[in-house]
Amino acid sequence: MKSKTVYLPDLVGKGYKRFWNFRGRYRVVKGSRASKKSKTAALWFIYNLMKYPKANLLVIRKTYRTLKDSCFTDLQWACERLKVSRLWDFKLSPLEATYKPTGQKILFRGLDDPLKVTSITVPSGALCWGWIEEAYELNSEADFDMLNESIRGEIPEGLWKQWTLTLNPWNEHHWIKKRFFDRPDENTLAITTNYQCNEWLDEADLKLFEEMKKNNPRRYQVAGLGNWGIVDGLVFENWREDPFTLDDVRNCESINGLDFGYANDPAALFVGFIDQQGKKIYVWDELYKKGLTNRRLFEEITKMGYAKKKIVADSAEPKSIDELRGYGLRMASSVKGKDSVNHGIQFIQDYEIIVHPRCVHFVTEISNYTWDKDRFGNSINRPIDDFNHLMDAMRYSVERFSKGSPKLKTYRGGI
Repeated sequence: MKSKTVYLPDLVGKGYKRFWNFRGRYRVVKGSRASKKSKTAALWFIYNLMKYPKANLLVIRKTYRTLKDSCFTDLQWACERLKVSRLWDFKLSPLEATYKPTGQKILFRGLDDPLKVTSITVPSGALCWGWIEEAYELNSEADFDMLNESIRGEIPEGLWKQWTLTLNPWNEHHWIKKRFFDRPDENTLAITTNYQCNEWLDEADLKLFEEMKKNNPRRYQVAGLGNWGIVDGLVFENWREDPFTLDDVRNCESINGLDFGYANDPAALFVGFIDQQGKKIYVWDELYKKGLTNRRLFEEITKMGYAKKKIVADSAEPKSIDELRGYGLRMASSVKGKDSVNHGIQFIQDYEIIVHPRCVHFVTEISNYTWDKDRFGNSINRPIDDFNHLMDAMRYSVERFSKGSPKLKTYRGGI
């Protein structure tokens, strides 16, 4: 087999020396968007799995379905960048990667199937490393403790047990801050990175952050500099997570809303149910992706099984609504008016919002969606223009209920 020579510093770049060399139990990186944290982690894992022939890796996200377009793709990218793709076999069903010369494994799991997380074995060597991507999604420290116990037992000489957590630091009240950043110890590396250490950003990329710094300084502190988000004055506090089933919503009305996005903002589909008598809104599913043309948006909605559902979309984009109708979706236009945002919020605040744990983007938004402040720091009667894509989609979905008493079409099974 022909060998290829690469110079590692040129491929990895700067800003992560401590991360690369640390051997303690916990390696935690909070960072802004474009800070290279996930890409650097992927490079580290591919490089060191090949360096240590007895090591194996477990990759975790809160929901299994989000792994393919994140960690799985990043690890494939790392193989390409290190010029070793020919040595790795990536499988889609189930998600898995194998280092061909030794049989070492990269296993992918979601916390939505805990039994598959707690009973993990590898055919060769030891499972000694774990990577939790978007660790902010883990709202429960108990979930992490369960994962922590999955890497146990003796390991071959020369290896070490280690968890790597990468995350965007949206909320200063998150348990990760208290556990790893507020109580540092010799077994933990907790660092903050931002876009300024990413030497591969071009002028257009940098301009986005400069505009964010000028126009949205609150978001720049988190998404730009990687500082902890300060969450004060939540719009919705009437919510909880619960792995409910379709049997629990058998007598509810289906509600679906869509907020358009493309380059900088995601297209956000809210799929849920409303129980008017019991005053409950159930959040069942979500779509949250950037870069979707209307055709691809239609394909995603169809693939998810919601092509026959009535979807209320943002009336600000009538052309997009008409195009989606042309593809066969049952699209309706939201009816906006004076104080429509606050009116919709007030309606939803009277309901208990029950969120299925797989709706990770919804949880992130609702736990960061706050009332805006004036230049003196006083709260004003207007929500921030951030963390609002699924919030707006939810508001569109209940609009017909909040504006009157519609004729209900009772849910009769299916979704």
